[in-house]
Amino acid sequence: MSQLTHAQFLALRRFPALDGLRAIAAVMVVFSHYGGHRWAPYAGWLGVHLFFVISGFLITTLALREEDRNGRVSVRNFWIRRIFRLMPVYYVVLGATVLLYFLRGEFFSARVDEVLPYYLTFNNEYIAAGHIFGHSWTLAIEQKFYIVWPVIAFALGAMPFGRRLSVAFGAIGLLVAAMVVPFYSWGTPSYIVILMGCVLAIAMHYRQGFAVVRHLTHPVAGFVFAIGLVALHLTAMSWLSAFGGDTVLILVYGACVFLLLPGLFAGGPLVSFLSLKPMRFVGERSYSLYLIQQFAAIVLMAAMPVFKVERTISAVAVTLVGLMIADLLYRWVEQPMIEVGRRLIARIGRPGGPRRDEPAPAAPEAARGEAPQLVPNTV
Repeated sequence: MSQLTHAQFLALRRFPALDGLRAIAAVMVVFSHYGGHRWAPYAGWLGVHLFFVISGFLITTLALREEDRNGRVSVRNFWIRRIFRLMPVYYVVLGATVLLYFLRGEFFSARVDEVLPYYLTFNNEYIAAGHIFGHSWTLAIEQKFYIVWPVIAFALGAMPFGRRLSVAFGAIGLLVAAMVVPFYSWGTPSYIVILMGCVLAIAMHYRQGFAVVRHLTHPVAGFVFAIGLVALHLTAMSWLSAFGGDTVLILVYGACVFLLLPGLFAGGPLVSFLSLKPMRFVGERSYSLYLIQQFAAIVLMAAMPVFKVERTISAVAVTLVGLMIADLLYRWVEQPMIEVGRRLIARIGRPGGPRRDEPAPAAPEAARGEAPQLVPNTV
């Protein structure tokens, strides 16, 4: 086991250990919602911020590699990929949830009619917690971020390392400033955490930045920061008490994930564990599992009231039922719709589209602006 070289990093076509991390993050979130007081001290809700860093890293890495191949990043194609990656499963689960409340006679008593416009337009973070699809606030954060990020980071064309890094740090600076003025949004720390993943992607893609973070690519570094993440979960309540809120905890947690990720690319026991087939299976379905958890819990508890009590066995049951539904969503909705997005990009061709007098080419993967071996995920 040794440090990764820059050439080795650029040659990587998959980051399998990240699937394992996503699996852990998704299950942590489910346990934080349905595991009861026994799991509350471990702050499983922090798992969504692990997703955020991974998402920022993978999506920015995809964009940087597209830029290397094609000379620029197609913002249009970027948005098409995000639409077909996020929206189909989201709206399927939202529709199923609304239908479930209607069939239970709770459409109006649960104020579904009032909150539905927020969910349909990805303004979920403006709804009080505890509503029918409340955990989906993370999707609203990501959707807004990925509307803006490709425009400020890639729309003006290729940039040298220093300028692109300055763009990312400038965005972080603006968000930090937003936390001390009346326009502060409680979701601001989450945007900063996504940007941490973007900064890491920029650093590792350029030779100058990689030279700075190279020592973090040693497997031992990954193991050390993995222990740090565990320690943060075990001491989360102390952090919350000490700082009177979750902002500092979220930012420190994001920084620890930032430091962890480079150590998961060069092999080692931790990478081997996170890359096991069961871990990758759950990780690949983590987006659907995250979305379907509340629906799965309602159905399970209606069928088997014993699981209405929030405790460990209830969280296990919700996870298993949710994973079964998530597998169907992954096979029948996620993957087919991602492929539809790829075909659409191939059909319209390169930025500007095909000439009117020629058909859109059946482009290979590189011309699609897509690197299928790196699959961004979200919460």
